[in-house]
Amino acid sequence: MPRLAVGDLAPDFTLPTADGGSVTLSDLRGRHVIVYFYPAAMTPGCTTQACDFRDSLASLQGAGYAVVGVSPDRVDKLKAFVEQEHLTFPLASDPERTVLEAWGAWGEKSLYGKTVTGVIRSTVVVDPRAASSSRSTTSRRRATSRSCGGTSRLPEAVRQVSCGTLGRAGVVKRQPRQV
Repeated sequence: MPRLAVGDLAPDFTLPTADGGSVTLSDLRGRHVIVYFYPAAMTPGCTTQACDFRDSLASLQGAGYAVVGVSPDRVDKLKAFVEQEHLTFPLASDPERTVLEAWGAWGEKSLYGKTVTGVIRSTVVVDPRAASSSRSTTSRRRATSRSCGGTSRLPEAVRQVSCGTLGRAGVVKRQPRQV
C-alpha cells in the first residue's frame, strides 16, 4: 500500500486502546491529530518516542493537537506500557495490521542492512478536516540514532507548537465518516 502524501485523505479507523476503550479518528474531527505508528511497545526506540510525545503533550493539546499511537501490539502489552511509562494519550492496538497497511505504515524496510517486512515508523499530522498535512518516516537505524521519531521528527510548525510558538502544519484529509 502506498504511503499517505500531503493532501491525501486519511483513512478513518476504530481501534481498541490500552485503557480498554477505543479510539475512532473521525471522533477527533475539528482538531489536528498526530497519528504515529511504531513497531513495538517497551523497546528502547519506541519508549523514547512515546515519552517524547508524553512530555510534549500539554503544549500540543494547548495548540489543538491530539496524539494517537498505533502499533501491532496487543492491548494487554499496551496497557503495561502505558502504566510503566505513565503515558497520557491513547495507544491503539492493530494486531491484524489493517490500519497500518491502510496508512502505508506496514511494508518493506531496511533493518540492519537487511530488507524485512514490518512497521515503518511513521508520523502523520491530520488536519481538522481530515487531510494529511505532513508525514515523516524513519528507519529503525536512523530513529535510534536521534530522538526516535517523536516530536523532533514532526514538521517545524508542529515542533514550534510544542515549544510554545503556534505554527501551521501542512494537511492530510480524513475520509468522510462511513455510516
